[in-house]
Amino acid sequence: MRILITAETYPPDINGSAQFARRLARGMLERGHEVHVAAPMPTSGPSRIMDDAGVTEHRFRSHHAFTHPYFRLCFPWEIVREVARLFDDVCPDVVHVQCHYILGRLVVREAVRRGVRVVGTNHFIPENIEPFLPFPQWFVRGYRKVSWWDIAHVYGRCDVITAPTPLAVRTMVDNGVPDRAIAVSNGIQAGDYEAAAGEQIEHPDHPIVLFCGRLAVEKNVDELIEAVALIPREKNVHAEIVGEGEQLDRLVKLAHEHGVADRVHFLGFLTDEQLRTAYLRADVFCQPGTAELQSLVTLEAMSASTPVVLANARALPHLADEGRNGYLFSPGNPGDLATKLQLVLDAPPEQRRAMGERSRDMVSRHSFAKTLDTFERLYTGAES
Repeated sequence: MRILITAETYPPDINGSAQFARRLARGMLERGHEVHVAAPMPTSGPSRIMDDAGVTEHRFRSHHAFTHPYFRLCFPWEIVREVARLFDDVCPDVVHVQCHYILGRLVVREAVRRGVRVVGTNHFIPENIEPFLPFPQWFVRGYRKVSWWDIAHVYGRCDVITAPTPLAVRTMVDNGVPDRAIAVSNGIQAGDYEAAAGEQIEHPDHPIVLFCGRLAVEKNVDELIEAVALIPREKNVHAEIVGEGEQLDRLVKLAHEHGVADRVHFLGFLTDEQLRTAYLRADVFCQPGTAELQSLVTLEAMSASTPVVLANARALPHLADEGRNGYLFSPGNPGDLATKLQLVLDAPPEQRRAMGERSRDMVSRHSFAKTLDTFERLYTGAES
């Protein structure tokens, strides 16, 4: 098939949606399909076509969104004719959109006009953007309502609608998206995060709690820092925080204010191999975010046989088998988070090992190969 994947955020952007879109493109290419990606230019300048190891990227002229650190917007009057030319040149058999913003809606509109099959996957909820809106609360509430109306309008034109989890599907339907959406996991290549045979991972002489993700408001990394401060100092628990974002300076200051700057380590952006090592080195993985529709980083940590402590919010409860691979904590309650972290860290080594093995077992149902199989069937219309 000739597949056109459309993503409003795509690498070099660093977030779960962008990473999924690129893995999907690479996976379909490896299965013998011709893959094209439509995405905004990551920098200023005219639209251009680039090659990414066999995947053809059609990058459209874009502009920095002043309310967000890296998100870029395509203006419709600048790209509408270019989108039509893209369809003329590529003649896709199927379009798979990952977004509902300007580029996504233009691609959906053009595909529908030409009778091209459209699969739409939603990774977005308004809460992802609301922290970046410098407006009063009444405006934000209105924005949320309009956003869901807009999502329903764009995805309602798709032949197939998907979201990463049953909870994400239910959230969409509850907010007006047609009641025919199905859950398709983003998937994970679990073997990429396992220790190799005979591999020895160096571990410091103190317990490690790991967080990985954007340092954004909705990730609630401040609660993890406050939880570390509540754990008795003699336990010498350290937090490793992987990622970058607009909250970094605030979080560094918070660690100093709570007297744990020597035990909270901001590691910044890591390569894939460095991240794999971080997962394997950690004693427990913590995801305090409250706007997760699936959380790929949690799946990656679980693939590395790491116990988890997760916020009891959105899709995260589906990834915690309470007491068997980790625990849930009440969002907004650093004391509860500190208690749950200590339940894992104070457990005997054999129990922590069993919890990690349970995490690894749970990931098996999120096989990326199964995800590719499902989307191939959806592309052809064999499954809906």
